[in-house]
Amino acid sequence: MSGIPPEEFAKKIGAGLLSFPVTHFTDDFEFDERGYREHIDWLLEYEPAGLFAAGGTGKFFSLTLEEFSAVVSAAVEQTNHRVPVVAGCGYGTAMAKQFAQAGEAAGADAILLLPPHLLNADSAGLIAHVEAVCASTRLGVTFYSRDNAILNELWLERLCERCPNLVGSKDGYGDIELMTRIYARMGERPAYIGGLPTAETFALPYLEMGVTTYSSAIFNFLPQFAQGFYKAVRRRDYAGVLKQLREFVLPHIDIRNRHKGYAVSIVKAGMRAVGRPALFARRSPISMRTRWIF
Repeated sequence: MSGIPPEEFAKKIGAGLLSFPVTHFTDDFEFDERGYREHIDWLLEYEPAGLFAAGGTGKFFSLTLEEFSAVVSAAVEQTNHRVPVVAGCGYGTAMAKQFAQAGEAAGADAILLLPPHLLNADSAGLIAHVEAVCASTRLGVTFYSRDNAILNELWLERLCERCPNLVGSKDGYGDIELMTRIYARMGERPAYIGGLPTAETFALPYLEMGVTTYSSAIFNFLPQFAQGFYKAVRRRDYAGVLKQLREFVLPHIDIRNRHKGYAVSIVKAGMRAVGRPALFARRSPISMRTRWIF
């Protein structure tokens, strides 16, 4: 599927639930390719619409460029064109361009552009950054709007006009008014992806604003539950969604909120709880509290 046209990619990811597999590591902090491939195989049994390789939960910011290429290559080979593979990308402009090009060389189908590291750019700087990364690759790019890099409707419109391969907007900010303004102005020009922590919480209200998909952390350890929840959202089964929120998602969030870093660490604990433990992302300081969750 490498080389999929950006517009076709946007349609594919908007049609189903997205998953972002964790990146496995050995006790020596080396990439555990075998464990990673086995995990991807298991996830594919539950038919995600796409996989994010080396994204946020995949510990993009813990990976060297060489490791990043190995992770993306393994994901591309293991999926074997069954679903699109979206490679993470970030840091400052020069490095982000390198990662985007490395993801393309590794066979990724698209790029997820995360916020630049330790920068609080003004609108002109952020627009220039996104435009430069989009120009560096022929792949479709999804911008992850969150933290220090939030695009409003005017900036997103300007970027979409300038960058034909900017085909996705992933929201990790959670401003409902802003999302309403974006969709009212842009319609379906970019594909919209929910990207807030434990995105299931926001799935129903976001669906009404044109956000037809989201990336699910829960998919990593309870893929059948995650798909069932997503299907209930898409058919607007309000009673069913609320029942699952009360019985699992909200208690899950209560644990996640105990400490910083638990948004990812709880995924590790969940995998261990279902008998699929993974040694990964132990590189400090991000996930040092993992063993204290349960």
